[in-house]
Amino acid sequence: MAYADALHDGQRRRVDDAPFILHPLEVASLLHEVGGCDELVAAGVLHDTIEKTTASASDLRKRFGRRVAELVLAVTEDKRIKDYAKRKAALREQVARADDEALMLFAADKLAKARELRGRAAPPPRRRLTHYRQSLKLLEARMPDFALTSQLAAELGRTPEMVGKTGDTGTR
Repeated sequence: MAYADALHDGQRRRVDDAPFILHPLEVASLLHEVGGCDELVAAGVLHDTIEKTTASASDLRKRFGRRVAELVLAVTEDKRIKDYAKRKAALREQVARADDEALMLFAADKLAKARELRGRAAPPPRRRLTHYRQSLKLLEARMPDFALTSQLAAELGRTPEMVGKTGDTGTR
C-alpha cells in the first residue's frame, strides 16, 4: 500500500476530485472481502500503477513477484492504442484470455469504478457505460456466479442512464 500510495501521490479522481489512491484501495478491499489470496489483493492495490504512474512491469516483478506483476499486466491497457473504444476492446480481449484471478481483479476494478459514478452530477459518458456493459457481459460469460459480477450488474442497474434498460446491460 505504501508503494502505491507514494506513486499515486497528488493524483485525484476525475469523478469527485478525491485522492486517486482510494480507488486501488477499494479494489483491494473488494478482493479481500471475496477471499482473494494475498497476491491478488496486492495486485488490486497496484493495478493502476503501470497505467497511471512511472512504475513498470519489471519494477512490480522485482518488488512484489512474478504473479502480482502478471495480474497487474492482465488488466493494464495498451497506451499505444489512442482510440478509446479500440483500447477498451483490446483490454477486454486481453482480460478474456487471462485466468480467473485476473478476471476477479477486472471485476473488482469495474465495480469500484461503477460505484464512483454515483457521485457524478452529470450522467456518465456513454462510451464509459458501453465499456462497463461490455465488461459485464464478459464477466457474466466467464464468471457468472462470482459475487462481484452480480454486484457490478446491480450497480450498473442503479446508474441513472442504465435504469430501465435491458439486454446487454446485465440487469435483469
